[in-house]
Amino acid sequence: MVSLTDSFLLLCVILRASTGFPVSAKDHESCVKLFGDLLQNVTALLESPILCFGISSDKVAVSQTETVHACAPNPTQNSGCVSQRNSSFIESECWRNINADLAYYDIAIQLYLKSNLRSSQNETALLEPTRTIIQRLRKVTAKMWDSDSYNNRNKMCKLMRGFHLRAITMNRAICYMSSGDHRN
Repeated sequence: MVSLTDSFLLLCVILRASTGFPVSAKDHESCVKLFGDLLQNVTALLESPILCFGISSDKVAVSQTETVHACAPNPTQNSGCVSQRNSSFIESECWRNINADLAYYDIAIQLYLKSNLRSSQNETALLEPTRTIIQRLRKVTAKMWDSDSYNNRNKMCKLMRGFHLRAITMNRAICYMSSGDHRN
């Protein structure tokens, strides 16, 4: 069972990772390869009998980000895609959601590996390579600071304004949960 502390840790990591600044051109090629590796790794993981052994459900659980919507291509006139949005593509918003997803799955796997496992050694051997790829991706996509102090301060100021709003929301949520009113 995941504790309140573990849940709070997961929330904090997601919020920390939810800054969205584009990846530099020099990291783009590495990023593309790592995301391809991640897809192949997760596909193989799901095909392995170790993790999903005896589970017949096809249900899917995903993080609560807006990655599908935020990273959808720009709308075109003749497109039949249902998931396209009505606004233009914003690269930083897409990256913010991708980073939040990476943080979510990294912590979720970490917490899972600390739980009561059916086959600890096999499951750890299966999931650790996934975490390694995720952590490498998080390092590549986290390079948001450059050598220009003004641009860095500008980004940090915007980041802190957004974090201030998140802190207000978190404070309200924690006070509400602590009051017990949601149980009535």
